[in-house]
Amino acid sequence: MIRYLYANELKTAPLLKETMFLDRADQFKIRLGWDVKLEDNGYERDEYDSHNPLYVIYQKADGTHGGSMRLLPSTGRTMVNEHFSEILGGGDVRNPFIWECTRFCLARNTEPRTAAALMLAGGEVMENFGVKHFVGVFDARMVRIYRMIGASPEVLGSTGDGREKISVGLWSFTDEARMRVAQKAGISAALSKLWFERAFGSDAPKVSEFA
Repeated sequence: MIRYLYANELKTAPLLKETMFLDRADQFKIRLGWDVKLEDNGYERDEYDSHNPLYVIYQKADGTHGGSMRLLPSTGRTMVNEHFSEILGGGDVRNPFIWECTRFCLARNTEPRTAAALMLAGGEVMENFGVKHFVGVFDARMVRIYRMIGASPEVLGSTGDGREKISVGLWSFTDEARMRVAQKAGISAALSKLWFERAFGSDAPKVSEFA
């Protein structure tokens, strides 16, 4: 199932919290070899986790983390603006209708449809919060995954070549894309909506409240 939790709500789901940050360490530090710092408890957390982001999390049947992504309004501090603006020619992305999506993580041996389920959940956030686009940085390995899911971004800029290529992308979520991703995820629109409403009810906050 999909869980939507702000950082200050993670304490209500300690097992999910622990396994998410440990899986992030496993993916970004161990498997990908990124230059990220780990905490003494083995967690991978950075400065943006301290800004109360919204985490979209795929929770497995045993209550552990299967995959996740982190969302922050682009009107505040973001990785794209503070660390990757050179990819955009020195510009930045600041718009209340654009949110940054980072730390897209899939646990080892998670269910094959986890990535599509997360993308579908991202579409719920966009539709119900009034967000028009997600912006994010991705590496070359993710191109195949996005294409497989049916949710490829518009590339705003890139640097590097081959497996070292890093890009900034902009995602939208049309009705057509929703149908493709829902089919890949094997999740009905009704179930996806139910998971969202369990977290926010039928009155989700709109982008004007984050501007």
